[in-house]
Amino acid sequence: MKANNVYKHESRQTVIKQSLGSVEWQDLRQLSRRQIVYNVILPYPFLLLSWWFASQSWYVLACGASYLFFAAAFRQAHDGYHHSLGTGKRVTTTLLLLLSVLLLTSLHSIRATHMEHHRNPLGDSDIEGSLAKLPWWQALLGGVTYRLAIYRQGLRLSRQRNQRIIWLEFGLIALFIMVTLICMGLTLFDVSAITLSAQVLMYHLFIMMLANASVGIIAVWGVHHDCDETIARTERNPVINVLTFNLLYHVEHHLFPAVPSNHLPELAKRLDRAAPHLTKLHVLPNQVAVMNAIDKRWKNIKKVSCNSKDENECPIRRHFV
Repeated sequence: MKANNVYKHESRQTVIKQSLGSVEWQDLRQLSRRQIVYNVILPYPFLLLSWWFASQSWYVLACGASYLFFAAAFRQAHDGYHHSLGTGKRVTTTLLLLLSVLLLTSLHSIRATHMEHHRNPLGDSDIEGSLAKLPWWQALLGGVTYRLAIYRQGLRLSRQRNQRIIWLEFGLIALFIMVTLICMGLTLFDVSAITLSAQVLMYHLFIMMLANASVGIIAVWGVHHDCDETIARTERNPVINVLTFNLLYHVEHHLFPAVPSNHLPELAKRLDRAAPHLTKLHVLPNQVAVMNAIDKRWKNIKKVSCNSKDENECPIRRHFV
């Protein structure tokens, strides 16, 4: 069985490589200084905005800003995994450490499993892609245990230096949680500055834990479910792509992981022209796909329900005639 999966994976890779021979992409690896600065600062204005909204108890607006922070931070970390932020290794490592604390998750452990995900997408060793093989509701409910499995594999795959960084991230996250709980305890003294800080920190702690628990259904199942030769899904809705900071150009990323997120829209256009069969699966179904699915479902129901000798017993006839 394992040998068969390996053979299918190698055959799939061969077919894909043959389809991509005419796609120009090397020029898309370059970033201007403005783009590099944009990549580095992108998440943090949304973070500050979410904290300010939370301090004013405007939690609906805070949640919107926190989503934008989480998505932008996820993009920054993701490009950092592939060294496509435009920054050096030390700056990238520092950014991943900072984001690990702010996102309350160890990004260096996720980085190790993400590299395995690219080496063997949706294969037996791909813990990151494992949720894509489950029904959507199981992928949604399995978010917490999934993240723990990522940590375990990340430590196992990492060399000693990366393991030390991972444990440092765990320690800093624990320190952040401890400071938050201490601030909550100090609110008993009714000091306005401490009360306000505790309010913001508790909000951030709660919303990041919720985001981490749900990231699997969005960032894994959403872009990989029901995929085979196409490896991943993609998205062409411009509004959705703006709101997700180009993260849903996912088949493009898997085929050309060295291309920064800044240039994925251009890469998508080139891929659509050269190999449209690789971009046929979208993350969000379009209107035509939805109507076709409804029509197919309706025909199947009608065929099964009306397969009766007495047409008066047919549920379709009973309800609609």
